[in-house]
Amino acid sequence: MGGIVSGLLGGDPAAAAEYPASSEPSRVLEFHSSQRWRLHFNSAKQSPKLMVIDFSAKWCGPCKMMEPALRAMADKYPNVDFIKIDVDELSDVAQEFEVKAMPTLVLMKQGKEVERIVGAKTAELETKITKHRELPKFAA
Repeated sequence: MGGIVSGLLGGDPAAAAEYPASSEPSRVLEFHSSQRWRLHFNSAKQSPKLMVIDFSAKWCGPCKMMEPALRAMADKYPNVDFIKIDVDELSDVAQEFEVKAMPTLVLMKQGKEVERIVGAKTAELETKITKHRELPKFAA
């Protein structure tokens, strides 16, 4: 079913051109263990930092199209945590967040969801990151 939903949601071809693929190391943290994810998530609840969780799957075309944009945004917004979770690998976490289609991007602050985007919508994601991110504090 996820493949059908991902296909219907489509991707943003313009975004693929705007955010070219990179072989550079990424600031996007990937979790392959539910236990490690929970430890990270629980510690993040103490921080006012925005967290963007990308729920995706290896077989999902729109998810693959989103990846370069996520990497670019992770570099552009160092004060935002970017997380990638494969729904097939950590299905319990995907279930906990009620993920029904891929990609699903959940924006969280202090353990609470502030926004959710379903589909490969890079412009909408960047708008919501800009809205919710914590701006760096400068000394006077």
